[in-house]
Amino acid sequence: MMVVSSTTAGQEAAASGRNAGGNAGDAAFGVLARLAGWSILLVMAGIIIVLVSGGWQAFSTFGPGFITSKAWNPITHNFGAATSIFGTLVTTAVALVFAVPFAFGVAFWLVEMAPPALARVIEMAVQLLAAVPSIIFGMWGFFIVVPFMAHYVEPVATRYLGHVPGIGLLFRGAPYGTGLLTGGLILAIMVTPFICSVMADVFVSIPAVLKESAFGLGETRWEVMRKVVLPWSRQAVMGGIMLGTGRALGETMAVTFVIGNSNRLGWSLFAPGNTIASLIALEFPESSAGSLKLSALLALGAILMVISFITLACSRMFLQRGIKN
Repeated sequence: MMVVSSTTAGQEAAASGRNAGGNAGDAAFGVLARLAGWSILLVMAGIIIVLVSGGWQAFSTFGPGFITSKAWNPITHNFGAATSIFGTLVTTAVALVFAVPFAFGVAFWLVEMAPPALARVIEMAVQLLAAVPSIIFGMWGFFIVVPFMAHYVEPVATRYLGHVPGIGLLFRGAPYGTGLLTGGLILAIMVTPFICSVMADVFVSIPAVLKESAFGLGETRWEVMRKVVLPWSRQAVMGGIMLGTGRALGETMAVTFVIGNSNRLGWSLFAPGNTIASLIALEFPESSAGSLKLSALLALGAILMVISFITLACSRMFLQRGIKN
């Protein structure tokens, strides 16, 4: 009896020690997890405070007209954000128009149609494309895409589409090669790997029984994709598109090489322009501390943050509406 009692007591003591160690580990992990979560909010709040406080001089000097003004004249200290906001939105829209269908097609082909050996090679190429630095895309775009656009694409588009009522406004102008359309195309190439990777991962994770059941009912491959795959993966696909949108909104060097960097506002996609990120990159080194110009650049950064938040909010609303329907 003494031996049994001592053995039981030893086991209880060991179990108690393990429980104490486990509780201590859980407590430490909980603290670290909370710190990680709160640190995201602190970093975000710090960025917002720096941008708003730094750009307050520009907001107070120009008022709401800072957002609608097309001026950007460092000599007369007259600054406005309309041109760069317009360029940012247009190049991002052009990038998504080209990137989303292309990324969808590549992801669907990799998951559903490509031979496994070839799919692995193409998937690796997509991942490598996502790792290419943005300045490399900019240099490639400047030396390859810009001459191609100037000699082949823009003259043909101006000749055949420039006189079409309505859309003709988008395809008029001198064929310089640089401009909003070229910037959007470079962004499309840059964001395609991110959107494609997310879509491919989602398509792979779809339960096979869902697609097999649809095929068993006589659905075609396109009908299975439209009626089964897309509804099932809608949230993740939209998340991938938002990831690409965020990358396009904030891209700097690649766009700076090919957009023309002109403070002009017009509807032609061939006309040179600028974006918020490219304008900040070009003008920031020449801005002295405490100057109105530096405040205007920080105000542009704050506006870019607001645009990103609005884009995210719209995507959330779209997803919630889709889920309810």
